[in-house]
Amino acid sequence: MEALTELCDLIAQNPSQFPDKIAWMCNRCPQSDSLQPGSNRITRSQLNAILITARFISKCCNYKDSRPRTIVLDFIQAIPASFDQSFWPRSFGIASIATFYTELFEYVCRASELYPEFESDVARFVGDIVFAAVNDKCGDLAISRAFLTAVSVNFPSVVPSDGNKLVSFLLDGIDYGVLSSSSPKGMMGSNSSSQSSPISVSNVAGSSSSSGGVDDANSKGVVMNGGNGSVWPMMGTPAGSDRKGVAYFEDELVEDVEKQEIAFQLIGRILEKGQIEPKLLKQVHIITKDQLKSISSFLKIRKRDWTEQGASLKTRINTKLSVYKAAVKLYVVSIASLDSDGKSSKKLLHGALALLVEAAEACVYSVWRKLRICEELFSSLLDGISKIAVTRGGHLLPVLFIRFKLLVIATCSQADTWGSSQGAMFESVLKACCEIVEYGWTKDPALVNNTFITGLAKVIRDRNDYEEEDAKEKQSVPIVQLNVIRLLADLNLQVKKAEIVDNILPLFIESLEEGDASTPGLLRLRLLDAVSRIASLGFEKSYREAVVLMIRSYLSKLSSIGSAESKTLPAEANTERVETLPAGFQVIASGLTNVKLRVDFRHRLLSLCSDVGLVAESQSGSSGADFLGPLLPSVAEICSDFDPIADVEPSLLKLFRNLWFYIALFGLAPPVLNSSTPVKTNSTTLSNGGNTSAVALQAVGGPYMWNPQWSSAVQRISQGTPPLVVSSVKWLEDELELNALHNPGSRRGSGNEKAALSQKTALSASLGGRVEVGAMTTISGVKATYLLAVAILEIRRFSSNGGILNSGPGSTTCRSAFSCVFEYLKSPNLMPAVSQCLTAIVHRAFETAISWLESQICETGDAAEVRESTLAVHACFLIKNMSMRHDHIRDLSVNLLSRLRDRFPQILWKTSCLDSLLFYVNDNPPSGLVNDPALVASIRSLYKKVVREWIVISLSYAPCTSQGLLQEQLCKANKWQKAQPTTDVVSLLSEIQIGTGKIDCWTGPKTANIPAVMASAAAASGGNLKLLEAFNIEVLSTAIVSATVKCNHLGEIAGMTRLYENMESADDDSEVVEPDSGPGGLSRLISGSFPQLTRPKRQSFNEILLNKFVRLLQKFVSTSEKGGKVDKTSFRETCSQATALLLSNLASDRKPTAESFSQLLRLLCWCPAYIATSDAMETGVFIWTWLVSAAPQLGSVVLAELVDAWLWTIDTKRGLFASEVNFFGPAAKLRPQLAPGEPEAPPEKDPVQEILAHRLWLGFFIDRFEVVRHNSVEQLLLLGRMLQGTTKHPWRFSRHPAATGTFFTVMLLGLKLCSCQYQGNQHKFKLGLQLLEDRIYRASLGWFCHQPEWYETNNGNFAHSEAQSVHAFVQFLLTHRMDVPQNDLKEQGQENGNALLNMKDSNHPVWGSMGHNPISMEKRKQLLLMLCQHEAERLDVWAQPLLSKESTSIRLKINSEKWTEHARTAFAVDPRIALSLGARFPTNSILKAELTQLVQSHILEIRTIPEALPYFVTPKAVDEDSPLLQQLTHWAACSITQALEYFTPAYKGHPRVMAYILRVLESYPPSRVTFFMPQLIQALRYDDEKLVEGYLIRAAQRSDVFAHILIWHLQGETCAPEQGKEAVSEKTTAFLNLLPLVREHIIDGFNPKARDIFRREFDFFEKVTSISGVLYPLPKEERRDGIRRELENIQLDGDDLYLPTAPNKLVKGIQVNSGIPLQSAAKVPIMITFDVADRDGDPNVTKPQACIFKVGDDCRQDVLALQVISLLKDIFEAVGLDLYLFPYGVLPTDPERGIIEVVPNTRSRSQMGETTDGGLYEIFQQDFGAVGSPNFEAARHNFIISSAGYAVASLLLQPKDRHNGNLLIDNSGRLVHIDFGFILETSPGGNMRFESAHFKLSHEMTQLLDPSGAMKSETWFLFVSLCVKGYLAARRYMDGIINTVLMMVESGLPCFSRGDPIGNLRKRFHPEMSEREAANFMMRVCADAYDKWSTAGYDLIQYLQQGIEK
Repeated sequence: MEALTELCDLIAQNPSQFPDKIAWMCNRCPQSDSLQPGSNRITRSQLNAILITARFISKCCNYKDSRPRTIVLDFIQAIPASFDQSFWPRSFGIASIATFYTELFEYVCRASELYPEFESDVARFVGDIVFAAVNDKCGDLAISRAFLTAVSVNFPSVVPSDGNKLVSFLLDGIDYGVLSSSSPKGMMGSNSSSQSSPISVSNVAGSSSSSGGVDDANSKGVVMNGGNGSVWPMMGTPAGSDRKGVAYFEDELVEDVEKQEIAFQLIGRILEKGQIEPKLLKQVHIITKDQLKSISSFLKIRKRDWTEQGASLKTRINTKLSVYKAAVKLYVVSIASLDSDGKSSKKLLHGALALLVEAAEACVYSVWRKLRICEELFSSLLDGISKIAVTRGGHLLPVLFIRFKLLVIATCSQADTWGSSQGAMFESVLKACCEIVEYGWTKDPALVNNTFITGLAKVIRDRNDYEEEDAKEKQSVPIVQLNVIRLLADLNLQVKKAEIVDNILPLFIESLEEGDASTPGLLRLRLLDAVSRIASLGFEKSYREAVVLMIRSYLSKLSSIGSAESKTLPAEANTERVETLPAGFQVIASGLTNVKLRVDFRHRLLSLCSDVGLVAESQSGSSGADFLGPLLPSVAEICSDFDPIADVEPSLLKLFRNLWFYIALFGLAPPVLNSSTPVKTNSTTLSNGGNTSAVALQAVGGPYMWNPQWSSAVQRISQGTPPLVVSSVKWLEDELELNALHNPGSRRGSGNEKAALSQKTALSASLGGRVEVGAMTTISGVKATYLLAVAILEIRRFSSNGGILNSGPGSTTCRSAFSCVFEYLKSPNLMPAVSQCLTAIVHRAFETAISWLESQICETGDAAEVRESTLAVHACFLIKNMSMRHDHIRDLSVNLLSRLRDRFPQILWKTSCLDSLLFYVNDNPPSGLVNDPALVASIRSLYKKVVREWIVISLSYAPCTSQGLLQEQLCKANKWQKAQPTTDVVSLLSEIQIGTGKIDCWTGPKTANIPAVMASAAAASGGNLKLLEAFNIEVLSTAIVSATVKCNHLGEIAGMTRLYENMESADDDSEVVEPDSGPGGLSRLISGSFPQLTRPKRQSFNEILLNKFVRLLQKFVSTSEKGGKVDKTSFRETCSQATALLLSNLASDRKPTAESFSQLLRLLCWCPAYIATSDAMETGVFIWTWLVSAAPQLGSVVLAELVDAWLWTIDTKRGLFASEVNFFGPAAKLRPQLAPGEPEAPPEKDPVQEILAHRLWLGFFIDRFEVVRHNSVEQLLLLGRMLQGTTKHPWRFSRHPAATGTFFTVMLLGLKLCSCQYQGNQHKFKLGLQLLEDRIYRASLGWFCHQPEWYETNNGNFAHSEAQSVHAFVQFLLTHRMDVPQNDLKEQGQENGNALLNMKDSNHPVWGSMGHNPISMEKRKQLLLMLCQHEAERLDVWAQPLLSKESTSIRLKINSEKWTEHARTAFAVDPRIALSLGARFPTNSILKAELTQLVQSHILEIRTIPEALPYFVTPKAVDEDSPLLQQLTHWAACSITQALEYFTPAYKGHPRVMAYILRVLESYPPSRVTFFMPQLIQALRYDDEKLVEGYLIRAAQRSDVFAHILIWHLQGETCAPEQGKEAVSEKTTAFLNLLPLVREHIIDGFNPKARDIFRREFDFFEKVTSISGVLYPLPKEERRDGIRRELENIQLDGDDLYLPTAPNKLVKGIQVNSGIPLQSAAKVPIMITFDVADRDGDPNVTKPQACIFKVGDDCRQDVLALQVISLLKDIFEAVGLDLYLFPYGVLPTDPERGIIEVVPNTRSRSQMGETTDGGLYEIFQQDFGAVGSPNFEAARHNFIISSAGYAVASLLLQPKDRHNGNLLIDNSGRLVHIDFGFILETSPGGNMRFESAHFKLSHEMTQLLDPSGAMKSETWFLFVSLCVKGYLAARRYMDGIINTVLMMVESGLPCFSRGDPIGNLRKRFHPEMSEREAANFMMRVCADAYDKWSTAGYDLIQYLQQGIEK
């Protein structure tokens, strides 16, 4: 229901915008047909809908659609049906029904006021509905009564006829229970039908007519209901003990009485709504009059006379008094409605007045007077008296005052009205007195004064004893006197008439001085209280008389203390001094508003304090604190508005000095508070009386009993006390000692050495020990006391409110108390010791201010604003104070400012502070310094130094906000019409630079060094900087540019607004006409034809602009959501203009609507998140910085919107949280060949761009965190909300390696936020922060659940920033320890084995689970630290691959026990982390052993992790047939290359292993497995169970291409062994015999369609391949023609034929003239070019593709080499490395036959040499242009990236025979290696391995790669860095590459014929090396290959032997 109510209120504000919601609301209401009798029960939701609809129409005026009102009317009309329980929902009780009725009619009454038609419609129904309720006899009477009760409170309008009818019915149907003088029961009749209806009971028997008047005292009865009833006789007034009266009231049923109350209330409501017939009105008057007459009788019945007792009696009394209350109200209304003539009216009013007063007196004396209902009845009676009093022009006042005075006295005479609260009756009397007196004063002031006021005042002097009836013991002071005094005082306070005060006050004073109140007692205390309250009214005469009396009284009490007679005084005497008089002084001080009187009273009070101090000094046996303390609250109050900085009269300053002197002497303000020192209770005069509460605090001279009120008063006094600076040159002697405080004999005098030592000791303590007692030898005792007073004052001044002084009248500025404390240092000729003490006082005051500010850190709202304002005020004063002439003041100001800035860095970004600094840098020197150029220069130099340091520090913490503030300063300078900033500011800013370069002006772990923050700083600067490139921001230039842009946009908005206003003003002037005097002009004016002059023009124009910008921004969002590209420039300009509009609206007087403003602000915050590109986010950071810098008040709003937007990106899985994006990193691109998982298409949007956007965004958050961490708990909580939502589900983070730096920056921000608990400013949220910290550690560890990846953005700065981000996180982990509670440490125990695996977590309802074990938390932190350090090293190597420093591998620092602990901890958190740990350290045997044990012992928990396979699927497990292998049935699929390992003989074809492998292969599409066809065929060697064969046959049936490639490979594998080789083994023979069978099985499994495709594909390429045999007999010169003839005879058989080497290329034709016979010793290979089209592309778009058809050559080894190269190519592309490899297609189609793709657009290096004599360098210049030209440099770059790619491939494959014929270069300059006849362990020349370099890097190649010739050029560094990165990327997938080669070991390929090819291949990966070591190794490989002699020698040999150009 609450949600519906909020929705209703929101809709009602602007219903035109929510027509659908209104329709929905109406549709939920019950329709009219469902409200008919007999319909189904109404539902709760329908009832709620009715209430909400009624609420809507009650809140929304002028809503045109009538449907909501019609629905409510229909329901009101159907209310009679609701009197049956079957109408309501089941279990809907009477209480709920009553609440429903009450709310409904409350809304209906409100709506009736808004809609007259609705009111008239309701009025037509209400009468009948109430009739139905009153007359209800069939339904549930409780429901109808609940309805009547509700309408009696909220009664709608009713038709007059219905009103009369209803009143008549109510009068006819109710027994009003008026007591008869005859038998009550006889008059009541039977009550048997009392339950027949909710109201009606049996009528009285009848009545007889009376001819008397309405109020005839002799009337015997009244005519009731047309005369057909019996007489209701006049009520008698039986005595209280009359049993007949008691019996009458007891015979009334409570239910009947309740019905009477409802009836009276209903009649009253009807009368309020309109007039009724006079006859009925008279009847109402008579009945209610009789009720009033019976009140006295009823109330006089004593409690013991009732038969009933207890709760039932109380119920009856309450009910009956409620009836009387309703009757009184109705009686008063009826009197006002009666229309009588003058005489009868006067008689009527007199009678009514008498009745009301009599009834009120009965209430006063009743035994039930303490009941609330009796008090309410009494209040109603007095209200009636007040209303009657103001009728007939006040003619009743003389009589009224006489009767009312007696009633007042009677009320005041009650004992229960004496006390702190006089009760409700007293308050009612006071209220009535005020109303009557105020009215009477307007008519006859003399009557009021003489008759009423004077009459009451006489009571005070009369000694009549007013006693209660139970004859209590007489009191010394009559209660009536005390209460009348209080009444008169309160009356004066409310009426505020000087004449009345002058009448009463002399009487009070006379009583105090001469009367009964002259002696101590309660009467005197009450009179003193009254006098003080009257004096507070500020009437000068009465004020002075009262104050003189009170001060004289206080001094007289002091003089009697200690005398003999004081021992006999009553307790009231002490109370008067301690409580009453001080309280009176405080009342006067708080009540006075007249400035003149306040000044007078301030002087009098301070003088009194001085006098009191002198008296206290003379009373050696008394405590001075008891004398002066009670006056302190009043002094504080009168000084609350005193301006301590204003000029103070010497006499007043002397009084202030004396006050603080005594405060110091008496220990009234101890400087050390809340001490733990034992407190000794001192005996004081307070123990004899008074009501003071005291707490023990340590004072300067020892323990005192301390009153907290006095302490608070001292605090307040300090705020209004001027500096206690003495003016004498002698500094103190002639003015302050004053003969030892005006008392030569005082023990405090200067001659008392013991007292002086005590004061010096106290002074030293108050200064915090800064000045030792021994250093005060030159300071006298009085001086010490003075300094102590100054110390106490100034310390208190800062401890009370942080050091903000009172402001003068009308002043709104805050001023720092430092302006007071520094005044002492300006005194001339100070002694060194005194100066030292005063300086120490400044430091202590500063420390006190710091303590106060720290205590306020967790405050929010207004308290936080006060704290920040205080901080800024102090900082600005210290900045200003640096311009003082005195060196020591300047130095002290700089020191304090620096300390303040270090403790509260938020002042760095306070606009007021920066304004002050820059102002004083540029401002002219103070007038006193103009004649001292040297001093002026020194001060200016000091300011420049401070400003530069200020800006540099602020930039180092929050560069975004700092730049925004500087830009705002430049904007202000522009507004001030300064052409440019002054020279000083320019020189300052021009020296400051920030950026990612090496010229930073700070070092170390500064916030600005976090890459994300620096990137945001670049965006906030507004400069045109590239996010991914190194940059330096010149603060001045970028600030000027951005400030200019901002000013331009602000000017645009201002200009457009001004133009619009001018145009509208002109329009208004042209339309101004004189209004017509006739009806036409008036009607035009009413109809609104004239322009509305009060229309807010500017606001309307702002609305136009706001709506325009809202639409523009929404359009950008729409474009982005549809996948379109958002124009960067347009978006930035629009956002900037919209921001300027918002800021201009904030500065204007007329604000736009909150809805439009908030919508535009929200869009400005959300749009960059929607668009999610780096450009958009740069714009976002720029405008957000602009907003929070120009309007700091928007900081929380902007941050709240940004946090919501950030959480939205989590929910929508964008950017950093794109956890479900199809492609999120290199591993996804390598599925399923090298990484487990299904292959997926890449996402539509590049996730890296969105991640970079998040990175920028995050930098802004960190910047804001640094700004608000000390001063805004609200914004910290917003950031906490963001981090809580961010870390709630760690698996939602994107695992893209490009997100590494951003992820750890988020974690860093989280830890920074959590570190606030250690700074103390978040101690209220400590538990929440600890829980958040735990969640951050969990999320951080969760990052390492996946294998380490590389990612390259083709930009070195990005990699560097990623490494730097992780380094920053590591640095924070190292420098901030986890907060472990001490009580938890006691519970720490030793954890052994797998204890961590069973760790239980505690749950928090908001933050979630948290590991509560401190040991496990510390272990997790250590594990995280180690992993982060390793990750940082990895990223650092990637960022700086050529940094040849020694490896700092973390492995060397960790012992075996620690490795075991890390493994267990990681496995306990998440097994994937442990497996990732194993991948990071693959050769760590200890780690591997522990992981093996953990995996095998928890194997059921990790079946979804394929990376765990190597830890339990081992040759040993296969040999032992381990039961663990049974889990393979349920294991997740691994990658194909990992599965290939299990085909090897080591695993012996174990059935469970084989079943798992085949399940893995079956899970992937055959097209993905086709790549590994050679390996699958080799698996047939060990396929004893025919499992592999079965898979191949099934896959062939699923894919024709798979089947064809498989058949070709099967045919190519059946070649016979070479002659002279070792004998073929039986296993090989069986394998070779199996291949044809498998081929046949596959062919046999073809369906007709597949068989047809197979036949056409194979026949076509068989024909092409057989051309070689036809050419063999032909002469060489005829072979080309022969090829052409053969090709002409070959026809394409279908359009679905494809190249066997590239199934995605469909053959569309043969270029018959392209056939070329190639050179070969005994064979005729041919090259033919086909026209091919992309299978998935346009079939009409073809391109040439040449293929070589070889006969007599085994191509299988080339296939293996190109497989490895293809895997490397995939790895490089997945990582993003700019390395080029071209794995051209090769396919063996038959024994010693195959097809090889020709690399397009290439020439071999030897062919190039045939046409030119130069080397590659010269050839490139010939082909691509001069060195340095774009074409040449592009070709050089292509050569570098291809050379680097093949360098990595060559290192791994070791291809030999690298002569220039096997090196191709394409038309873009890229290098391609071909012909891999010698790889791995084989080489030409009988494996002589002449080519000793790992890859070829000949001299001519180095000329291109390294123009310097010394391996120092940028191109060489690029080449080496690419080689290093390529090698590092390949190492990540070492196992997959090795497994691919391993499967071919027994294939019979030459490369496996010698040595240990697999072992050496593994060694070349160097898995034992760290990344840095591997990088250094690759660098050495490159250096070794550089122009190596063996490379040149081999080229020479090839040239000499084969004629291949070198």
